[in-house]
Amino acid sequence: MSRKIKVLKLGIHDKELLERGYKHSSKASYSRRCHIILLKSKGKTSKEIADIFDIDYQSVNNWVKRFEAKGLDGLVTKKGQGRSPIFDKTADAEKVKNIVKKERQRLKLAKEELTKELGKEFSMMTLHRFLKLLAAPIDESD
Repeated sequence: MSRKIKVLKLGIHDKELLERGYKHSSKASYSRRCHIILLKSKGKTSKEIADIFDIDYQSVNNWVKRFEAKGLDGLVTKKGQGRSPIFDKTADAEKVKNIVKKERQRLKLAKEELTKELGKEFSMMTLHRFLKLLAAPIDESD
């Protein structure tokens, strides 16, 4: 005997917001989560949805539970999730700028000097990204 498929009952307002989040969100993760909830409301099983997104069915169930508990706010990535940045824009910016300016033709030497000076391990790609971030215009609204 198989289990009964749990179908989410969505109000018109929630369905519209989920569809807008799915189609127009700037964050791929939020769009995906909205899509999961929409598929669940159409009677798809967690296993079917998991196969579509190539994720574990338990992840589908977790997002459904978060949606049921907190609504659309439950689908948003919480503040502080993810890896912490290696470089701090306020504390490390001047040292990085000065060392890179001194060794601008040999970025590998600048990386080695920064590793010793700051006591942080990082890749050349991380250094490139941080330099690009420093060169970007500063947004005062942060």
